[in-house]
Amino acid sequence: MSDISSIEAVQQTLAEQDYVCDRALATVVFLALRLGRPLFLEGEAGVGKTEIAKALSAALGRRLIRLQCYEGLDASSAVYEWNFAAQMVAIRTAEAAGGADRRALQQELFSEEYLIARPLLEAMQPQPGGAPVLLIDELDRTDEPFEAFLLEALSDFQVTIPELGTIAAQEPPIVILTSNRTREVHDALKRRCLYHWVDYPRFEREVEILQARAPEAADRLSREVVSFVQKLRTEDLFKKPGVAETIDWAKCLLALDVINLSPEMIADTLGAVLKYQDDIQKVQGGEARRLLEEVRTTLDSV
Repeated sequence: MSDISSIEAVQQTLAEQDYVCDRALATVVFLALRLGRPLFLEGEAGVGKTEIAKALSAALGRRLIRLQCYEGLDASSAVYEWNFAAQMVAIRTAEAAGGADRRALQQELFSEEYLIARPLLEAMQPQPGGAPVLLIDELDRTDEPFEAFLLEALSDFQVTIPELGTIAAQEPPIVILTSNRTREVHDALKRRCLYHWVDYPRFEREVEILQARAPEAADRLSREVVSFVQKLRTEDLFKKPGVAETIDWAKCLLALDVINLSPEMIADTLGAVLKYQDDIQKVQGGEARRLLEEVRTTLDSV
């Protein structure tokens, strides 16, 4: 399915897209590609689950098709819908012309000409450059009936449209599912996939990620930012910052020409890394100063 021939090649290929991953994640990506199995990635928000699908799509030169999940998502919204406006125009045109064959008109109205493909149907259709990368993002936001439908769709890589019949993928898409674990996804779906828990990276790995995404940041600033964010993750916060927030914060600091962290600068930019007012209030002031002192002590001792 891909030109990636080894685990090391996965790491190298993703690194070329500025996505830094450890060997465990690279291994499961390699196996998903080699075996043609869906890949189920679970972990906290902001740890890079969605980004890996984007990086893989760019690396392989495949189209990325994204199904963003939400509460109430049903099969028809994920697969297809009919272009009712165009159908109504066709009906009125036929009525104005007179003598229209009702059976022929019905067959025409429910043909591919009036079909609007949604992400799952698009992923089953041939795409330029080969089978696409299908990202089913934040699956945990949906409900169990949609999971059951998805189980069937991913088992045989096909979908059914009552008016047209079953459409099967000539070449199965590369499927990546993500979950922030706001609820448990059913075991039956997980069994169809290779599974990997994407955790917060270790310090050196997160510095490497930050340097890939914000290469203009000085080494000292990168290490201060990563160390401070990692200390924030040990605090009792409503929403711990992810790697995405680390990158966003560093870019904000660079836009302000910051060379080193200071309590004042932390207070001014904390909204880039924490997204809830209660968390910001908890960290501002003396707590931010204390954390920054711990960061500097740690870095100076290395």
